[in-house]
Amino acid sequence: MVKDGIPFVLVPAITALVFGVFQIWTGVVVFVLLAGFMAYFFRDPERVVPTEPNIVVSAADGRVTRIEDRDGGKFVSVFLSPLDVHINRSPIAGEIVDITYTPGKKRPATSDDASLYNERNALTIRNGNYRIVCTQIAGILARRIVCWPSAGDVLERGQRFGLIKFSSRTDLLLPKEAEILVKVGDRVRGGETLIARLPEQL
Repeated sequence: MVKDGIPFVLVPAITALVFGVFQIWTGVVVFVLLAGFMAYFFRDPERVVPTEPNIVVSAADGRVTRIEDRDGGKFVSVFLSPLDVHINRSPIAGEIVDITYTPGKKRPATSDDASLYNERNALTIRNGNYRIVCTQIAGILARRIVCWPSAGDVLERGQRFGLIKFSSRTDLLLPKEAEILVKVGDRVRGGETLIARLPEQL
């Protein structure tokens, strides 16, 4: 379990103990179940990161909800339900050249304008001539975006870099040369599923 989830597990667990002392068994059951769900939500499974060169892996677990060609490149969006693993992982190896946090609203993460108005945190990761922007977007249930590294840090492909607490979305803006390897509706796993392939750099 990721350390950020420990308080979310301890509080209902302690509350369940207090109810137990007073033999209020309904309260015990409710808060034990809540503690169990929190432990499940903040799980942090190991992943086998592909080693194939010039690939982009998913930054999150979830379902692909949008693939678009945009002026800035190719766009892939992954929606995370409350039952998905919420750890975010770096889609490529590279240096974080910029981190931009934008406060905002908490509209449903699947809405078209969530990337414009919701709370979000965008990491720009550079590998040679390529730059990929990975954006953590808070959803209607999200309470906090967590990002551990700082600008200037170097990430390995598939390395954990943060999480979004509760329902959320993770977007990738890829170079226009990228070959997209997923389709809308696909289930993906952070750090494992191939999202795209990039041309070999000169």
